[in-house]
Amino acid sequence: MAGRFRQQIDDEILDRAAGLFAQHGFAQTSLKSLADAVGLSKPGLLHHFPSKEALYEAALGLGQALGERVLEQLEPLPPGPDRDRRALELLTDIALDRPGLVALGFRSLTAPDIDPANNTYDTFVEKIFAVDLAAAPPDRVVRVVGALSALAALSLAANEVGDKTTWRPHIIETCSDAIGHHRPDAAASRSSQVEA
Repeated sequence: MAGRFRQQIDDEILDRAAGLFAQHGFAQTSLKSLADAVGLSKPGLLHHFPSKEALYEAALGLGQALGERVLEQLEPLPPGPDRDRRALELLTDIALDRPGLVALGFRSLTAPDIDPANNTYDTFVEKIFAVDLAAAPPDRVVRVVGALSALAALSLAANEVGDKTTWRPHIIETCSDAIGHHRPDAAASRSSQVEA
């Protein structure tokens, strides 16, 4: 029981720290700002993680572990709409629970030169959506990156508003539309909006 509680605290620390690393970059994020963000003193934070570097590496490691779990669940699905939809569902759940890790994961896309060691985003995206970002048709690349960008922005907004459960299905549908897999009823509702 105590070990599980400790793991929950560590995961919360990692998520909040990941959000700060995403916002400011590793070099510009101080140990004091990390401790303040998680409500601990510097010695209290160092009790959980021995250094800022260890905290950063642990945040990246947790993000990678979550990504690997997603890949394991997607492995039986062939590339296509069902796999894309399931990927978006799994990623939305992670994003709603771990907004800091999502922000850190997207840092390599939004500021690739700041933390070059954190440039695993492309490989992760390629594996999940079975797409080679360098060789795929531009429309597929734009749709995948657009869907993930929407997922990140919407999940962060849902966390700010505090209405994650209500937003979840809408986030998934918006991202499915962005990736090019429209709901059967979506075309009908769109055409009625255009006609009105």
